[in-house]
Amino acid sequence: MLGRYARQIVMPEIGPEGQARLTHTRILVVGAGGLGCPVSSYLVGAGIGRLLLVDPDRVEESNLHRQPLYRMGDVGRLKVEAAREALAAYNPGVEVEALALRLAPDNVTELVARADIVVDAADSFAATYVLSDACREAGKPMVSASIVGTAGYAGAFCGGGPSYRAVFPEMPARAADCATAGVLGPAVATLGMLQAQMALLLALGLEPSPLGRVISFDARRLGFGGFSFAGAPEPLAGSFPFIAPSQLSVGDIVVELRGVEEAPVPAAPGAIRLTVDEIDRLSLDDAEGRRVVLCCRSGIRAARAAGRLAARGADDLALMALG
Repeated sequence: MLGRYARQIVMPEIGPEGQARLTHTRILVVGAGGLGCPVSSYLVGAGIGRLLLVDPDRVEESNLHRQPLYRMGDVGRLKVEAAREALAAYNPGVEVEALALRLAPDNVTELVARADIVVDAADSFAATYVLSDACREAGKPMVSASIVGTAGYAGAFCGGGPSYRAVFPEMPARAADCATAGVLGPAVATLGMLQAQMALLLALGLEPSPLGRVISFDARRLGFGGFSFAGAPEPLAGSFPFIAPSQLSVGDIVVELRGVEEAPVPAAPGAIRLTVDEIDRLSLDDAEGRRVVLCCRSGIRAARAAGRLAARGADDLALMALG
């Protein structure tokens, strides 16, 4: 099998010792879509020891223009199963484990514990914050990327470097996604390959480390940029933890920010239905000594509402992103 890796072993910064390091590296990739396909392909191609691939979705025809692990015959299949089959055919020497589940605050600790390096390819703000919090706690590096249309970024966080929250302490007020704003296949592949490169540099222990760096890419003007955030302080306020429904407590005040049409069944029995603009109606006197949990689809509305409550003096706040 070493002949497979001959062209990278011959590099002086890798050699047999570096290849051995790759062989003993375990990498968790969250997301098997436009970012996850190139990330997984290049990590498996490089001969990492084990890939743990996590994604709950099934292949759709609209995925195929930017997710080349899949074929027309895979439409309707679980992405992780189709990806594992394709990756095994590509390099049978790498162990690929497929988990068809959604990353959540109540399973992230166990998943991160099984890896040496974490790759956030979910392209979800909630997933990124959940992974960053877990990686910071565990001391594991996280390589994250995001792209919409033709522009995006990749960066390396935690594991001895600042966390994602140190760079982006607050979620954006609003955000587009691939379904609403579109995405160009080669652009998302470029960001995925940058993630793979960062993960390999971390696995090999090469300097300079990608930790504390963000690389931006604009595919329309073919321009790269970026910045260093090494030494950035962790935020003292303005960031709110995500929790899962299983982590609700009896005394929590649950605020459902989704309307009845969006979520006929609220996040919890007895949840208070309010919009972000109505959140000031919530009495902080009633909330004294109790946690307020704000729920929406992506976490963005919940973060906005939490910010407004924090400005009024609330200090025990959590978010739920319910998909």
